[in-house]
Amino acid sequence: MNFGIIAAGEGSRLVQEGVSLPKPLVNIDGRPMIGRLIEIFISLGAECISVIVNEQMTEVAEFLRKYEMPPECRLELVVKSTPSSMHSFYELGRLLRGRGRFVLTTVDTIFRREDFASYVKAFTEAPHGVEGMMAVTRFIDDEKPLYVETDEQMDITGFLDTPAPGVKYISGGIYGLDSRAIDVLDRCLENGVSRMRNFQRALVADGLHLKAFDMGKIIDVDHASDILTAEKFISSGAQTEN
Repeated sequence: MNFGIIAAGEGSRLVQEGVSLPKPLVNIDGRPMIGRLIEIFISLGAECISVIVNEQMTEVAEFLRKYEMPPECRLELVVKSTPSSMHSFYELGRLLRGRGRFVLTTVDTIFRREDFASYVKAFTEAPHGVEGMMAVTRFIDDEKPLYVETDEQMDITGFLDTPAPGVKYISGGIYGLDSRAIDVLDRCLENGVSRMRNFQRALVADGLHLKAFDMGKIIDVDHASDILTAEKFISSGAQTEN
């Protein structure tokens, strides 16, 4: 399995709240967020991990260039400032195209290792006709959550900006996709679409077979207070982290 990490945001809210480190290097459970993600991906048999960071994050780029990767997994680094996470995905898409299924996540998405492992296993073992598997959660701490509409088989039927009757999940910011999704991404950018949620709507509109996977609790680190919340969350499952 190939993995991608979007780590090109500015983390402006953390800076405004007194956090001096670049967001990808903020420690969660004693490890930089981005390092923790890489460790988890490697433990799940990653063949390649593609990462994008912005041009201002020289400390993050240097951290990644010095990161000791095992021989069975390579790290690809893109250093480029982009206007949105969707544009960052586009840059990674150039690397991920043609490699089959991959899992993409933002750097500030915090989850338990065992929950993510179950998700990756489900996506790896999903039938060939499944063209995407999105991690979803019932835990809402996002300021503008994206609600995920599903049927009884956990097939995704829509992405909504507001809650609706019967909709139990929101997006967890973890996307399992294949190369066909990159074609949709390219068309979205050509048409001026610039938000990840609208890209996901385009996937449904184009008829891709998307499944939802309930990954339990997922936390986004957007504010300084989220760091402590994430620490407590990970610590509560520390016996499975090691």
